[in-house]
Amino acid sequence: MIETYYAGSYWLARPEAAPSCAQRAERFFHLLGHCDPAWTRWCEKADSFEEARQRQFTTDAANFQKLFAQRENRVSSGFSFHLWTGENLEETSVVDGSCGHPSPHFPSVCVLKPYEEGRLGERVLTAPVLTEVLRTMALAWDPEWGVATSEAHRQMAVKGFPDPGTFVGWVMYFSRLRGTVPPLPAPVRIEPVEDKGTLVILTPERFTASNPEHVTLAARVHELLDRAGLLRPLQPWQAG
Repeated sequence: MIETYYAGSYWLARPEAAPSCAQRAERFFHLLGHCDPAWTRWCEKADSFEEARQRQFTTDAANFQKLFAQRENRVSSGFSFHLWTGENLEETSVVDGSCGHPSPHFPSVCVLKPYEEGRLGERVLTAPVLTEVLRTMALAWDPEWGVATSEAHRQMAVKGFPDPGTFVGWVMYFSRLRGTVPPLPAPVRIEPVEDKGTLVILTPERFTASNPEHVTLAARVHELLDRAGLLRPLQPWQAG
């Protein structure tokens, strides 16, 4: 069975108008294209792969504003988008996002499903690439928390679907609003993201739920981050 991964960033109760969300989306996709060239051509969804391939979407702010004006991309008081890329059905990548929600109960999100099979999966499912993806999310969206991790490990470590911010993954991002990341055991690496927050990378190799050393390390890091008060549900903070 192929172990699947995702990268997501999350924030709460930050109302933003369509132009602001569109600017953030433009910056995100611009920076994402520098993480890997496979993330430079995007399309809207359609009923078939062939039809969707013809719906190429230029990821500039003006196009996002047009997208956000459509009824199907309005969610409560916020805005959503759903884009994908790939040359064939076996190698695709998807980004789903929502921005601008004022509610303290409905988080804004940006979630990337990376390529998982074939040569592209091998290329992007690495600590350096996913670290840069989370850095890109932090710079563009200014989230409170983010994670890039194995879905199998998340399901193993936490019952049900956990609240964002409450569990440990392969690569994590903590906004400065959540507090200071404590010293962590090797081989964990800690990197700053400008003045916004901190990245935590558990392993330099691909983190897997089938590796007992990885699982043990994640449990130890969970204990230390929880003790430092960093693993808790999102708060209605103004991060921007």
